[in-house]
Amino acid sequence: MKEFITTADAPAAIGTYSQAVRCGTTVYLSGQIPLDPDTNEVCEGGFSDRVAQAFANLLAVAKASGGDFSCVVKLNVYLTDMACFPIVNEVMSGCWPRPYPARAVVEVSALPKGVDIEMDAVLIIEE
Repeated sequence: MKEFITTADAPAAIGTYSQAVRCGTTVYLSGQIPLDPDTNEVCEGGFSDRVAQAFANLLAVAKASGGDFSCVVKLNVYLTDMACFPIVNEVMSGCWPRPYPARAVVEVSALPKGVDIEMDAVLIIEE
């Protein structure tokens, strides 16, 4: 049985997808970019601010699904410049509980709305 998750605390979908889909104890979070959920525009500030906004959006969807960052088992991060990877680690260490999930970081040529970071995740929520 699939449950489709939507929350106003994260940016509305800008395409043909759901913010998250829950199947039993597994939740698949769609990619989140650094959009302000109130305006659906890219947040102000530098790269670390955009990373923090993408994490905040991901957390909002995780919470709407009944979980939080402690439930994440896999995190995927997409960057347009791998030179920014240390900043991702710095921001993540300040907002993410240990132990950290499994993670992949991939450099891509472009992302929606011209942003430089996107992330998605898989959660396991124990009943």
